[in-house]
Amino acid sequence: MNVVALILAGGQGTRLGAITEYLAKPAVPYGGKYRIIDFALSNCVNSGIYNVGVLTQYRPHILNKHLGIGKPWDLDIKSGGLTILPPYVSAKDQSWYQGTADAIYQNIEYIDTYDPDFVVILSGDHIYKMDYNEMIDFHIERNADVTIACMEVPINEAHRFGIMVTDSFNKVIEFQEKPKEPGGNLASLGIYVYTWSILRKLLIEDSKDINSEHDFGKNIIPKMLENKNNLVAFNYEGYWRDVGTLQSYWESNLELLGPMPLLNLHDKNWKIFTQSEELPPAFISKNARLTGSLVSEGCEIYGEVKNSVIFQGVVIEEGAIVKDSVIMNNTIIRKGVYIEKAIICENSEIGENVKIGIGEFKENEYNSKVYNTDITLVGFNTRVPANINLGKNVIIGNYITNISEDIPSGGYVI
Repeated sequence: MNVVALILAGGQGTRLGAITEYLAKPAVPYGGKYRIIDFALSNCVNSGIYNVGVLTQYRPHILNKHLGIGKPWDLDIKSGGLTILPPYVSAKDQSWYQGTADAIYQNIEYIDTYDPDFVVILSGDHIYKMDYNEMIDFHIERNADVTIACMEVPINEAHRFGIMVTDSFNKVIEFQEKPKEPGGNLASLGIYVYTWSILRKLLIEDSKDINSEHDFGKNIIPKMLENKNNLVAFNYEGYWRDVGTLQSYWESNLELLGPMPLLNLHDKNWKIFTQSEELPPAFISKNARLTGSLVSEGCEIYGEVKNSVIFQGVVIEEGAIVKDSVIMNNTIIRKGVYIEKAIICENSEIGENVKIGIGEFKENEYNSKVYNTDITLVGFNTRVPANINLGKNVIIGNYITNISEDIPSGGYVI
């Protein structure tokens, strides 16, 4: 049985606001020392899939540097391994991928070199652990043309997903792409197993359809239903998160905490591999106070940290208090700082006696669709000078060094 995995990693992730201004969503730091794409890649190698193509597009430079030649995932092999597949100018002068299906179509030649029986298509921006062999076996047993991983979601969130309506044998009889009035709550997770001969034909036909948006959810799956192909739903019951909003990103990071985390990053039987700097163990001062937090290598902690995820190389000085927050790599938190429910991005500095996340919630004045929670976001390579107060739902952009006054709740500096 020959299998190729393709990871769609070109997403812009606009709902993450300033976090994805300069990097692709799959490259967003996560969980202390990882990046989001590490989960799909690690799932592949843990499942014994070593022919992996990563389709890149939006701001791929940091992502490409992180992937390298695939060494941390044992994908640096001569035959197969990791291949980065950016858009390129074709005979039709087309470069930018027109949709998820077009992205796969443009790489038919790459897939054909392996002559696979099955193609596993994945999103590079979800947090989960899955043995894809279980799904492939299910696909074979059911003689399916496509198998779609699904899980039940709250009905009030169903409008955010592609919804599958199935019969009692898990056969998909109807598909609704992000419906306003969903007919069920069985959501597609963006994980597919396709029989390659079937998909290849569909992609070629779709490429010739001038009315198509060349998207799996909008075009390929509805076409398969129309053609009476055999579509089946694979029910997945493990941890899975789409960390596409600031709220879901913050929640998923904090779900790693506690004695029984929802996602165990230290499972030796299903290791999550990553490309990260080799650093010494964290230094925790005898006067520091840590409660229910994750502290990564290379950190120096002298203050108080509660219910927070602290990435590599962070310094938290004496008298500083960090609560319910995500602090990314190489950030410095100076003396007397108070931070509550915030995301502080890489290489930033919070000056002495700064207070972040105080006051009452107010609607954000810059973009209330993206910034709509109590979370305050401080961007990459940004400096908040001493004695400044930042309220709740405040956005401070990337490379900001000119803050001169307090920013009340709902305010911004871009």
